[in-house]
This record gives sequence, C-alpha cells and structure tokens, in this order.
Amino acid sequence: MFWLIIATVAAGFFYWNGIEELLKAWKLPEYSHGPLIPLLSGLLFLRQLKTVPVNEGPVTDRWPGVVLLFIAVALGFAGNMIEINDIVAYALILWVGAILLISFGWKTGKHFWPPVVHLIYMLPLPGALYYGVSTYLQGISSELGVYFLQILRVPVFLEGNIIDLGVYKLQVAEACSGLRYLFPILSFSYIFAVLYRGPMWHKAILLISAAPITIFMNSVRIAMAGTIVNIYGLSWLEGFTHFFEGWVIFVSCIVILFILAWVMVKLRRDNLGLIHALDLDTEGLGTQAKRIFLVQPSRALITAAVVVTALSVAWYSVPKRDAVTIDRDPFVLFPTQVGDWSTGPQFSLDPEIERVLSAHDYLLLNLRKPSEAGDVELFVAWYENQNQGGVHTPEVCLPGAGWEIAKLEQIDSTLPAEYGASFKLNRAIIQKGVNRQLVYYWYEQQGQRTASMFTAKLQLMVGKLTNGRNDSAIVRLTTAIAPGESIADAEARLQDSKAGVLSKLPRFIPGL
Repeated sequence: MFWLIIATVAAGFFYWNGIEELLKAWKLPEYSHGPLIPLLSGLLFLRQLKTVPVNEGPVTDRWPGVVLLFIAVALGFAGNMIEINDIVAYALILWVGAILLISFGWKTGKHFWPPVVHLIYMLPLPGALYYGVSTYLQGISSELGVYFLQILRVPVFLEGNIIDLGVYKLQVAEACSGLRYLFPILSFSYIFAVLYRGPMWHKAILLISAAPITIFMNSVRIAMAGTIVNIYGLSWLEGFTHFFEGWVIFVSCIVILFILAWVMVKLRRDNLGLIHALDLDTEGLGTQAKRIFLVQPSRALITAAVVVTALSVAWYSVPKRDAVTIDRDPFVLFPTQVGDWSTGPQFSLDPEIERVLSAHDYLLLNLRKPSEAGDVELFVAWYENQNQGGVHTPEVCLPGAGWEIAKLEQIDSTLPAEYGASFKLNRAIIQKGVNRQLVYYWYEQQGQRTASMFTAKLQLMVGKLTNGRNDSAIVRLTTAIAPGESIADAEARLQDSKAGVLSKLPRFIPGL
C-alpha cells in the first residue's frame, strides 16, 4: 500500500490543474453531476472485481500499464506546460487506467475498463465540441418542439433556435435549458447498460437512447411552454419553466429508460423480469474493497510512484515563465479608412452574446465604398488568453442565429506581397428565408492565418511552448447578396475589402 499511496498522492499534485478544472466545471448546471461520477466508477470497479479471482501467483504482465503510465504523464506534462487544464484532466483518467493495469497486471486489469471509461462522463467537453454538439441538439429540439406546437394548432414561427410565439420568444438559451440534463442521463444510461444482463445489442440500445430521450423530453417541454403562453399568457410561463426545467425532465428521462429496458426484457425468451435483468447485487463489495491491500510492490509500481513524485516536485519548484504581455492597439482605435473603404461607427453586441463570446476585445462595424452596391460587415474577436474560453466558430454561431449554411468550403486567399503570405480561408454562403449572404472567415494565430480551427489549436499549443503566448483571434467579413445580384459581384466586394483589412490588422492582432 505504501507505494500505491505515494503514487496516488503524487499524482494528485501533478494533475492538480486538471482537478481544479473539474471542480470549476462541476459548478455549471451541465456538469453538476460530476462529483458523483468517481463514486459510481468506484462502485462499478468493486462490482467488476467480484468477477475476477484473486491472483495468488506473481504478476508478470505489468508492462502495458507502464506504457499507458508514460503516455498519461506525457499528456499531463504537455497540458501543464501549455496551460490547457482540460488536457491535464483527460490525462488523469489515463493515469487511473495505468495504475490499475500496473497493480493487477494486464490479464486481470483489462477487465476493469468499464469503470475507467465511465470516468469520461465527469469531464467537461472541449469548448468547440460543446458548442457544436449543443447547437446541433438545440436545433433538433427546437424543430421537434415547434412540430408538436403545430400539431396542437398553436401559432408559432421558428427562426434558428428562436421560437416566436407572437407575444413571446423562447431564446436559444431557453430552448436548450432542458438539454443540460443530457450529460448526467448519458452517465446513468452507461451504468444502466453495464448492469443490464442481456445481449450486447440490448446494452447498445440502452446506451445510445439517452440522447434521443433527452431531446424528446426537451421538445415536449418547449411545446408545453408554448401551449401555456398561448392559453394562459406569459404570467404562467415563469413558474412552469422553473418547475419543468429541473428534476422533472431528468426523472422523466430515467422513467422512459426503464420502460425501454422493460420492453426489451419482455421480448426476451427467458423473460426474467426487469429486476432480475439488472445486476443490482451489492453484497460483498466491502470484502472486495479490502483486496486493495493485496496489491504487491513491484518495480513498475515503484517506478510510477518515483516518476510522478519527481515530476511533481520539479513542476512546483521550477520558476514559472512570466505571463507574456501582448503589445497591441485596442479596436477602439481602428482607422476610419481601410484602403478605399470607409468605416462606419462601431457597434456593440447584445450583453448576452458578449458573455457567451467572452472575447477580451472585439470589433464590429460596416465598411462602405461609394462605388459598391452593398456594405461589408467586419467582425473581429481577439482573445488574450484562451484558458478561460476561446474562439467560437461561425459554423456554430450562425445556425443559432437562424442562418442556414448552404455551402461551406476552404479557398486560397491570394494576396499582393505587401499584405503578407497567402493563406486558406473559409468561404460560406448562408441564407435565412430569401435573404442570402456571403461570408469569409479565418483564424489569426500569432501571425499565422488558417481556415482550420484544429490547425489553429495546434498552433496555439506550439506558441505556448515556444514563446508563452496564448492569444488568438477570428476575423469575419460578411456581405449581403442583393436580389438579382450575382455571387461573383458579392465575392469581388469581399475580396476588395479583405486586402485593406489585412493591411490594418497587425496593429490590433500582433504577429510574432
């Protein structure tokens, strides 16, 4: 136990930034179930341990655990170095799996993958993935909720994720509020599938059904809210919202999950009954917990303890690099003339959009040119430090605002030499009803420009390691495609304005 305790305590210090990130995420409604996940994983581990006999002989197959340990340590070290705490949290789960394999060996330890995998449900999703998934689910939930309202003959109009009831609009945040229970329900369905005694395809159905069930219940909530507004008025909606957004959705989803399991059990030939189809036996878990005292010291376990301890001591004793101060001009000083284009007054975003954007500085204005039929909207968001959030891709934001992306591609941006090197940017045609717009956008990463968010994140990691900088930006140019106007004309307008904008950006988005 001595070396196991040393390894565990040292890992707590080494992965502390990841643990802090978990504690912070668990304060959010979407991840408030997080503290229960390690406890439930522990119970799953003890239950799994009951099925594995005690190994009285020597353990000779610890090397897979050692390999996984070094991967976990390397990933955790990289996350600490570049100060992306989510990576440290992900590495912590690999460390747990490595310690199990080292302690029990591959032959025994490989059976403990269900509780280790379950720990994934305590992790916050990466920002880009979270916004992408949530926006997609919001869209489905909103459309289904509006469909239910139309069946009930309630006048309703859907614009993106904004549900217009005439006298009231359900905003995006309200349309997705019921989805915050998706993550705990996913965790519950995972445990449900693990405990279920039945064919693997039954387990798969129970596992993947959590998302459709949650979306369905949120759609029902939206339809009920619309019906209440239509019949009783706005004064009744707030009380209903507080009541139905809470445990009602969660409990309803769990009940539907049990009904689904009951139906599948009824279809089985043995027809055991739902209670017997679930392995709910908790007898002997205390005895299994005592088996931890049977873990024997080994070179692999001692190596794990020494390596993580040494890294923890080194990490906390070596002076940290001072924060890099970025010398830049604020966007409020953006010039009134950009090439042949004049800039209009700067606009402010809605406070709620500002909160979600979380940019340290942003620019929103229109570019005008007398010879051009239309304006070009310029939007730039700059992030000094992306540890507390970061760039949001327009692929997520535009659908939420009611715009449908009709076409999206990456194109080469050829430029005269004085404007910098050529690069790839995203070109999108978006539409809302009969209105169409042409959009250019790209990511600015410390003097490098790219159309790929994934590439931008890699450049961010490299930048953190080489110069300590963590700043990034997104640039977007948008112009309306007027009725009767060709896409080529709108394209020429964006190309002309882009060159002028790029000549001014280095003052506000510094390169290397």
